[in-house]
Amino acid sequence: MSARPYRLEVLTSSPPPAPASEAKPPITLAELDGLDVTVLKGVGAKKAEKLRKNELNTVLDVITHYPRRYLDRTRQAKVDELELGEEATLLVRVLRTTTRKTRNGRPMVTSDVTDGTGHVSLTFFNQPWKANQLKEGTEVLVFGRLDEYRGKLQMSSPVVDPLGDRTGRIISVYPQSGKTGLTTKELANWAEEALRRCEPRTIADPVPEFLLSRFELVDRHQAMNGIHAPETMAASQTARDRLVFDELFRVQLALVLRKRHIESTAQGRSFDPSGEMLETLKASLGFELTKAQQRVVEEIRVDMARELPMHRLLQGDVGAGKTLVAVAAMLLAVESGHQAALMAPTEVLAEQHYLGVRELLSSITVADPTTLMGERELRVAVLTNRTTPTDRKRINAELADGSIDVIVGTHALIQDKVRFGSLGLAVVDEQHRFGVEQRAALRTKNEDGAVPDVLVMTATPIPRTAAMTVYGDLDVSVLDELPPGRTPIETSWVQTPFDEAEMWDTVRAEVAQGRQVYVVCPLIEESEKLEVSSAEDVFAQLQAVELPDLKLGLLHGRVPAADKELVMHQFRDGHLDVLVATTVIEVGVDVPNATVMVILDANRFGIAQLHQLRGRVGRGAAASKCFLQGEATTADGESRLEALVASTDGFELAEVDLELRGEGTIMGERQKGRNDLKLASLRRDKEWVQRARAAAIAVIGESEVEEFREEYPELAAEVEAMLGEEDAEFLMKG
Repeated sequence: MSARPYRLEVLTSSPPPAPASEAKPPITLAELDGLDVTVLKGVGAKKAEKLRKNELNTVLDVITHYPRRYLDRTRQAKVDELELGEEATLLVRVLRTTTRKTRNGRPMVTSDVTDGTGHVSLTFFNQPWKANQLKEGTEVLVFGRLDEYRGKLQMSSPVVDPLGDRTGRIISVYPQSGKTGLTTKELANWAEEALRRCEPRTIADPVPEFLLSRFELVDRHQAMNGIHAPETMAASQTARDRLVFDELFRVQLALVLRKRHIESTAQGRSFDPSGEMLETLKASLGFELTKAQQRVVEEIRVDMARELPMHRLLQGDVGAGKTLVAVAAMLLAVESGHQAALMAPTEVLAEQHYLGVRELLSSITVADPTTLMGERELRVAVLTNRTTPTDRKRINAELADGSIDVIVGTHALIQDKVRFGSLGLAVVDEQHRFGVEQRAALRTKNEDGAVPDVLVMTATPIPRTAAMTVYGDLDVSVLDELPPGRTPIETSWVQTPFDEAEMWDTVRAEVAQGRQVYVVCPLIEESEKLEVSSAEDVFAQLQAVELPDLKLGLLHGRVPAADKELVMHQFRDGHLDVLVATTVIEVGVDVPNATVMVILDANRFGIAQLHQLRGRVGRGAAASKCFLQGEATTADGESRLEALVASTDGFELAEVDLELRGEGTIMGERQKGRNDLKLASLRRDKEWVQRARAAAIAVIGESEVEEFREEYPELAAEVEAMLGEEDAEFLMKG
């Protein structure tokens, strides 16, 4: 975190005891964040500069720079007791250290060490500064795997800790950077000094006592000491539990408060449709809604009947029928005399949504006393950046006077000139493509100030704990059931030339049966840096070699808009056999006749993207296949592709993705530039996410922001101080 201009006394190591009447309150995290690192002993200008390079600017930054692991000195091993391949901690003395260059010019440091029972050679590549750390006669603690090289015992790139006065203890090992030259010993000493100087006042703990008791948590001061200098390994875990809870609790408080604020301050609309339009839609479908769709439509109907604006996230796996649910919600708004908008991330998807929605609603009529029959057809329009100025002017006028019932478009819908007669529902497709500001802009489109209900759809399944944190200010509905008739997609990993030949044989055979095929490539044109297939080269190669007798189309981001639409129409209408494309077809393109998805260099894509691409096939009654071509160069890459072959369940794959890639990629924009979660992990701490959510709801209840601040002033102040500008600004404006 960055220093804030608090005027505080510098903590002294041994302040005189204050009289009881003058006793100062416990020191808050905000106060610690106002103390520059230079107040710590031994932090002069040079050390401060190194700390700042590691984003450690304040005392709070130092004490929340947590150990990444611990070395248990009570379980120290001896060289002569170790087996090859075993990991161990050794206390050794340096006999000699040498530095030389390898064949490719990289520096290699070698250090011979002993613990009195045997000798080990320590080897470090590209870490020349280790030579200064491992001078002859130095005693150090090393942790690594014991191997053998040319008959001698060695450890390659072990963790090294200069001992100082830390022998006989559990040693905290901190994240550190060789480039800045900070040692784990220095980081530990500064953290311990800061905590020692907090001792007279202790660290403030604004978390209500009933929560600490409910979750069996130690107080914060004890936790801070226990995480940096634990007496036992069990104590470090107890401390971690408490500090993980704190991080998650603050985030959940902000999210729940934001939700309460929206509910209490926004002027919404209450919808009371007869449901006649919805019944007409169902009758025109020719099939039953799934139980999951029926459940979610009912959740949305209940939300829309309230005067509070709906703020709901609709999660659904590829092909689960989210669009149909959204159309049902839009009908609830239209039948109540209001308008609905559907905003999509791309023009291709917006135009496809428009065609699909218009077809679904073609049998619906709207009451209109100005017509002879007292009704008219429900009107659906589309607005994108490709809409001509003349059409745009007409559409804007018809939106304003209410004669357009449903509008589908891109971000063009939130431009200033667009106004609605009465926008009742805004549906946002693929929320991760839009910022919070864009979502908020849709909420300001009514002249009377009424806030439309908002339904956010995503086809990227998010693990429950991540959804609680990323979308914690939204109610969540999940479509966890696929419509009947959707055939499972058979997925194969193509790794050999023989497999590739079989893959193209399958493509030709499917086209011969009247089916269509996608071929997806990660790049548009060749890159010298990445040896991956480009769409243009693949298109030329397939035309010349593998598929010379088939009709091929090419689609990528640089294809002019008019040509792009032409290619999509040709593919949709069956005039093209194979569509060679980049990931522009990732979301929403719906061609039921396409039964084969070939993804080249699949190892270059993430799990979520591969699952999205695979979902472009299997949309009709015919059996479908997905081929993942590419050689996995890492263990994670191999795990990703194996997971796709093993499962077509998007939620199951999202959990695998969270395990493999970590929450950083899932959290996306919410975590950008933020230090919300320094210790907590959405992977390891799923139970604590749920507990923190329950705790936030228990503390806030039905309170609004001001009520919460009055009842829990210290807790509110901490949330404001510790979270990023967006949340802090919201709370302070509350």
